[in-house]
Amino acid sequence: MKLTEAYRRQHGADFISVMPTNLYGPGDNYHPEHSHVPAALIRRFHEAKTSGLSQVVVWGTGKPRREFLAVDDFADACVFLMKTYSDGQALNIGTGADVSIGEFACAIAEVVGYRGDIIFDTSRPDGAPQKLLDVSKLIRLGWQAKTPLRTGLERAYADFLAGARDRREHRGG
Repeated sequence: MKLTEAYRRQHGADFISVMPTNLYGPGDNYHPEHSHVPAALIRRFHEAKTSGLSQVVVWGTGKPRREFLAVDDFADACVFLMKTYSDGQALNIGTGADVSIGEFACAIAEVVGYRGDIIFDTSRPDGAPQKLLDVSKLIRLGWQAKTPLRTGLERAYADFLAGARDRREHRGG
């Protein structure tokens, strides 16, 4: 962001900076130790379902609230802003709505088809109580996220399944 500001100031470049909320969707990293919450939970619920596990453990109380944006909506917002926005002030990109981690975990379990119990490990940290971006300026400019959470999670899960199939084929399995 600071580099963008410097290029604008020093060279008159029409660069903009954006700050996305938590992204998820096709192309995500589903690695068991090196992924973000959406991809990690998709993998965890899928593996629990295919292994017949009766419960999945989610860190924390499930009460903190987070905002999640489908990656295709993020790309759409970036293109929209490149065409319509030329201010030096950074813009937040998000949905303007949040869900609790517990609600999010339940939504993923439903999309994956996992029917077991969700256990919240309260010995693990919750993090900040809420992370929600102010996207009012973006909405005033005429852009709003289009992908409902469930639809975005369905696309992400389909991507995970396709990647798992590709990994098996690559290994010859």
